[in-house]
Amino acid sequence: MLVTCNIMSYKYGHLAAHAIESVLGQNRKFDVIRFYDDGVGDCEHLVSLYPEVEFILRPNNLGIIDNFNHALLRTETDKVMFLGADNWLEERTLVELLDEDADIISFHGIKHMDTGSVYWEVDQAHGSSLYNVQLAKDVGGYEHSGNEHSEEDSMLFNKMIKAGATLEVISEPLLNYRWRHRGNFNQ
Repeated sequence: MLVTCNIMSYKYGHLAAHAIESVLGQNRKFDVIRFYDDGVGDCEHLVSLYPEVEFILRPNNLGIIDNFNHALLRTETDKVMFLGADNWLEERTLVELLDEDADIISFHGIKHMDTGSVYWEVDQAHGSSLYNVQLAKDVGGYEHSGNEHSEEDSMLFNKMIKAGATLEVISEPLLNYRWRHRGNFNQ
């Protein structure tokens, strides 16, 4: 099974190296790693540091949904994970997720970096879930909801589940999450 990680950045150039290092340091390597800077221009310094990563440095901001859909449409592997450039993965993340046999594979816990506490404990998919690329494309990918800060990932996963996709949520906290200020959301 081939797997892509799309690292998504909007004003996270100062944090992104940590996310990239966590993806490169997986016990089971991703087959494709792409980094998307959505029109900010604060990630150019990373290109020469990480030649194994394909960088897409947009001159103009597309916004969350169009940026995510473009990344999804470019993905040609079996599964994909989207990772915010302000977060990082535990080194066993991909191994743990690929041990499961489902169309959407998520994890129960997310660690908050500032406190070290696990704060996501809901049995549902979230934005850094590993999922079936073709099924996501078949349901039309991400969509605009009219709310600029909508739960675009939840909307996609709900469409996939309604179309028959299976979901597995494992109990391991495999993602480290930084709290983002609302002013830093991709417009």
